[in-house]
Amino acid sequence: MSEYQYYEFLAIDRPLSEQEMEHMRALSSRGHITPVSFSNEYHWGNFKGDPESLMRRFYDAHVYLANWGTAVFMLRLPHAALDGKSFNAFTAKGVFEIESTPTHWLCSWSPDESEDYDLFGLEDGSGWMARLAPLREELLRGDLRSLYVGWLAAVSMGEVDEDELEPPIPDGLAPFTAAQQALAEFLEVDVDLLAGAGMDRPVALNMAGDEQIDPWLAALPAEEMRLWVCKLLTGQGQEAEREVKSRFSAWRKSTADAPLEVSRRTVAELWQFAEKAKEVRLQREKKRREQAEAKQLKEREESLARLAGNFPKAWQAINQRVTVGSGKAYDEACQALVDLAEAYSRHASRQAFDAELRRFMAGHGQRKSLVQRLVKVGLLRVI
Repeated sequence: MSEYQYYEFLAIDRPLSEQEMEHMRALSSRGHITPVSFSNEYHWGNFKGDPESLMRRFYDAHVYLANWGTAVFMLRLPHAALDGKSFNAFTAKGVFEIESTPTHWLCSWSPDESEDYDLFGLEDGSGWMARLAPLREELLRGDLRSLYVGWLAAVSMGEVDEDELEPPIPDGLAPFTAAQQALAEFLEVDVDLLAGAGMDRPVALNMAGDEQIDPWLAALPAEEMRLWVCKLLTGQGQEAEREVKSRFSAWRKSTADAPLEVSRRTVAELWQFAEKAKEVRLQREKKRREQAEAKQLKEREESLARLAGNFPKAWQAINQRVTVGSGKAYDEACQALVDLAEAYSRHASRQAFDAELRRFMAGHGQRKSLVQRLVKVGLLRVI
């Protein structure tokens, strides 16, 4: 198996200048370089640049994949977006780490060396950035669940003691966004652990219904609403959304029907919830299988009934396929005869089919390849 490495960078807040693009060109003569992106794959050589250095200087998102199982996803976020305490509670060495630059947070998610060839071994890493990049916008808007997913990946890898408490829960966990689910897949988080983590927790803020939002809005001072609208109109939408969500979260926690503090669970308790989630998943999968099998059975019955509606036409069609004389035609004719035998058994009799088959073979018994196929499926016996 040949070596494969994939690098991709996105510049979101600021496009690269011509000079900066020339710098990237010096690092990779074959890379696809635009003012807002860089991508390239390597089969024998290596990228000359240092991804962390480039993230500090130019880019806001980065994906790296290698077919021996190494994978890295990085985001750069301005300091003003989040405080350090929000990040530090979720860090897990080697899985989710944070570096502070003079102006930004540099966040890095990375799974263990993956053994899932279907996930990272195939030579196509180009789809991951599109799936993961929305996490940056979510974080800037105050949705911290991707940080929790990073910590949960460490739990899934067995890197966190069972008696350790989970980090402070972001305001609601489930349902996770498509980007957060993609991150969980990227980090190979146990699917049942992810689902179980959302159990016994409030729903995410973006799932709150009008019955919660309307009374909160009615009680808001007009001046506060005016300030948020002004921020929306002056390009500060992310900041406005973070503030609104923070205020709504605080209000929701203070209402009579909501607990003031959501209890934090131990890792052992999270695995117990994972077992419950597994039971739910298996039941759901069983139901889907049963529904699919019932659908297939119904379609099969309808197909056999149509065959039984005009047996002579079915025999004529099979005869036409056999006269083609090719292996493919014999395969198709053999399958058609298997179906026809079942249709006779259900809607006429097997004896009637056997009689018709003898008449049919009287004209085609010399076709050895056809005879061999019919013997193999049990429609003819070797004499």
